[in-house]
Amino acid sequence: MRAVMLHEAGDPGALRTAEVPRPVPGEGELLVEVEAMAVAYYEIGVRTGVFPMPGGLPAVFGFEAAGRITEGPRSGQRVVVLTRTGGAYAEYLAVPEEAVTPIPDGVSAVDALAVAVPGAVALALLRKAALRDERILVQAAGSGGVGSYLIQLARARGARHITATVGGERKRRLAEDLGADLVLDHNDPQWTERVPRGLGVVFDAVGGRTAAKLLDALEPGPGRMLCYGMLGGEPAAVGVADLGYRELTLATCMGASWFPQVSAARPEVLDLLARGRLRALVHETMPMEEVAKAHELVEGRSALGRIILRP
Repeated sequence: MRAVMLHEAGDPGALRTAEVPRPVPGEGELLVEVEAMAVAYYEIGVRTGVFPMPGGLPAVFGFEAAGRITEGPRSGQRVVVLTRTGGAYAEYLAVPEEAVTPIPDGVSAVDALAVAVPGAVALALLRKAALRDERILVQAAGSGGVGSYLIQLARARGARHITATVGGERKRRLAEDLGADLVLDHNDPQWTERVPRGLGVVFDAVGGRTAAKLLDALEPGPGRMLCYGMLGGEPAAVGVADLGYRELTLATCMGASWFPQVSAARPEVLDLLARGRLRALVHETMPMEEVAKAHELVEGRSALGRIILRP
């Protein structure tokens, strides 16, 4: 079968298509014939060696796919796959049964893949936040990733006012179209000073010192910050003392303990997509052979939605 291999960490050109043996499912595993694969931002860290490739290199790359089960229980069912071990950039993928989520009837593989992971992360964050009739801040909201789905889901769940941060005019228009009330450009060095005060929740995807600058915007007492990313390259620079005298709470939504909460949210977001309650955001689909170009687009943060590869 054809697959995308990573032999050693490097730039996008390190990803190359090759002929490799078709995987053989083991006990408790399914074989999925892949229809589409998602290029995720977190994969850049694995490709460049910032994070290790599970199982080492060389390996078939990729962690998210959609297709049809051809061997194992539920054969014939269409599913989305999130694998922790890689192997998704291929014509076939063997995974544990718990790694798949059924795709509802009438939903394409591309749309399901666009929503399944970022939408599920967004829903899990909203569940963790126990969102009420509140004012919120959503970072990195114009790229078609988690922030874009946070806007949609928070609006549907009764958020009183949504402030979003984006980079550039094209992303500002997308965030507004998705339902943001106020959009700030994070390329403006003074943007944190324009954030409304009295926020109930800050969804922090950037980390670093930016997170600390947002604490004064949160309402003392009920105010809470949920940190789920490090786009700035560092964890949120927030200490116990920063939170204590402001009477705020902080939750870190990353790591192995967070994974089951995201998995549990996938069926609901796919159902919302099937019922027309959630908009799938796809920037472009391209052949698997153009994987290097796809990674360049994602790494450059220019996409307004997910980049999807086709085998």
